[in-house]
Amino acid sequence: MIHNVKDRLESLNVSGTFAPSQEHFSNNGVALYIHWPFCVSKCPYCDFNSHVRASIDQDVWREALLADLASEAGAWPRGPVGSIFFGGGTPSLMEPATVAALIAATGRHWGFTPDVEITLEANPSSVEAARFADLAAAGVNRVSLGLQSLDDAALRFLGRAHDAAEGLAALDTAQRAFRRVSFDLIYALPGQSEAAWEAELGRALAFGTGHLSLYQLTVEPGTRFAALAAKGDFVEKDPDEAAALYERTQALAGGAGLPAYEISNHARPGEESRHNLAYWRYRPYLGVGPGAHGRRGGVATLRHKKPENFLSALARNHNGLAEEVPLTAAEQASERLLMGLRLREGVLLEGIRPALDLAAVERLERHGLIRRDSERLYALQPLLLDGILGEIAA
Repeated sequence: MIHNVKDRLESLNVSGTFAPSQEHFSNNGVALYIHWPFCVSKCPYCDFNSHVRASIDQDVWREALLADLASEAGAWPRGPVGSIFFGGGTPSLMEPATVAALIAATGRHWGFTPDVEITLEANPSSVEAARFADLAAAGVNRVSLGLQSLDDAALRFLGRAHDAAEGLAALDTAQRAFRRVSFDLIYALPGQSEAAWEAELGRALAFGTGHLSLYQLTVEPGTRFAALAAKGDFVEKDPDEAAALYERTQALAGGAGLPAYEISNHARPGEESRHNLAYWRYRPYLGVGPGAHGRRGGVATLRHKKPENFLSALARNHNGLAEEVPLTAAEQASERLLMGLRLREGVLLEGIRPALDLAAVERLERHGLIRRDSERLYALQPLLLDGILGEIAA
């Protein structure tokens, strides 16, 4: 319900207590995204660039990602790097030596800010959790754990390979291994009551992590859930029920000291994902690996998605690029608006004015859907963001 603009968001690598300025972020360095495209299995709700292969040659992929990283350093020599995000796919399937090599190469190419944030997405299987200490030794200082649910029946429905006990054991291991830990939960599942979600969220908040990503289940095109929905075997949550769950989520998480700083992301002040803030604030970021997107200032980049095509392009061209497209000023303003309105802090008016229909802005202000001050524009009804953007975008 809140991800209908996902196609555009995906091209950007992508959802009052906390309001650091643009100037604060500008000193935090460039953001780097590294994509590991492989998973053990494909979840029925997932439409990310993930692939299942019988075997993966870790040496081949280590060298491929290092080569693609080097090509990107040549195209964007400005540093230092303030954040690295290993996404996927399932990056916790990478050998720690590969992660260490990529972090070290990043340091050689660009250098790091003193407080660099290095995040790795991880599945909570016991096999992957056993690597957490080695990943921390490699330089990872923040992990994003895909728990998705604390209920065994829900995990089976979501096609997850772990059960709740295994997930909680992995969370405990992560909290001992990494300085910062976040985990994901999916809610608004068919048949899930408000009381059941309140109990699950209350339990999650008690674990003491500084960051939570809380996503409503949506049916995305091309997924197994979409195929089931087309046959009538899957029915999404009623929109009014989903909205009630969203509002309750905001109240419970905010009351526990983790207010939403973005539509689906909650954090204690200072625990926000600096890497994802780079996207939402539309700062330059670099993308490496199959399917990775980047924004080198006014240039949009896209790597080949299929792993085999990526390797072929790398062999031919010494990089995995599929597209490298200059963006007009109007396109950049539109993207900045699309991303920035997701944030509780709003989006700076400077830089988005070419993308705004001012008459529509005034109309929605009168209806209490958005607010302007001298510097920023804010969305007051996040669940209606798709419609708001459709109205105010010039």
